[in-house]
Amino acid sequence: VDFLLLSAIWGASFLFMHLAVGEFGTLPTAALRVAIAAAFLLPLVAWKGQLAVLRRHWRPVLFVGLLNSAIPFALYCFALQSLSTGLAAILNAATPLFGAVTAWAWLKERPNASRIVGWIVGFAGVALLAGGKASFTPGPSGIAPAWAVLASLGACVCYGLSASFAKRYLAGLPPLVTATGSQVGATLALALPALAWLPPKMPGATAWGALLVVGVLCTGVAYILFFRLIEQGGPSRALAVPFVVPVFAVIYGALFLDERLTLLMVVCGAVIVLGTALATGLLRLPVAVWRRSRPGA
Repeated sequence: VDFLLLSAIWGASFLFMHLAVGEFGTLPTAALRVAIAAAFLLPLVAWKGQLAVLRRHWRPVLFVGLLNSAIPFALYCFALQSLSTGLAAILNAATPLFGAVTAWAWLKERPNASRIVGWIVGFAGVALLAGGKASFTPGPSGIAPAWAVLASLGACVCYGLSASFAKRYLAGLPPLVTATGSQVGATLALALPALAWLPPKMPGATAWGALLVVGVLCTGVAYILFFRLIEQGGPSRALAVPFVVPVFAVIYGALFLDERLTLLMVVCGAVIVLGTALATGLLRLPVAVWRRSRPGA
């Protein structure tokens, strides 16, 4: 339930960031997103009586906010000025690949055959869905799509590093504490840069509403679910969420931004879901099951 709910929420985050960044700009959008999330989460930590835990572990908790929020949110806000929400979400699906390499190199977390096949199948679905979508013609924003693509992939690298860092140094902490501290850390990191790039005029009600939703729901609530997934299932399972995010993002884009939903998108979405089920261990290959059932295997 947490897995699918988080996928649906993060799929919507691209839509709301797209609505906000056009009026707020890159750094103010990212900074306000994490600031709103921190303001939403801090009273919950106090109500749960977990402020003392946050104070004891403030250094690693604040630092993880730089990796899982400050840098990737700024990169995606930059990218969404040139890329569509669907394409940005598709690129975000590369996160499990970077996360798997990080977990293997850092945490010695070796994936089994089913999970390797799942990553391959999921990435194949993403690659098919992305085919023909990336344009290298500069858009109205003046940002070349190639730089936007690189920024999106840079965000994926940050997510992979943050998941393994959280598993290594924040294991055992309540998810609410980790989520809150990370957003406070991200707010501190982005505050001064955002002040230097304030929008020339006051954004409208739609942009403010989008920021409130992306801050409270897509960041505050989402990161509680994300860190709970890391704690219960490990970085590899949590980082498989981006395989499903593009499915929701494409649906939202079709419903609210008049983006075209094609049969290819539906088929590739099913392939991505299948790959995710294998990558997270929800499904296993018959060969893998047979090998595990053999005596001495």
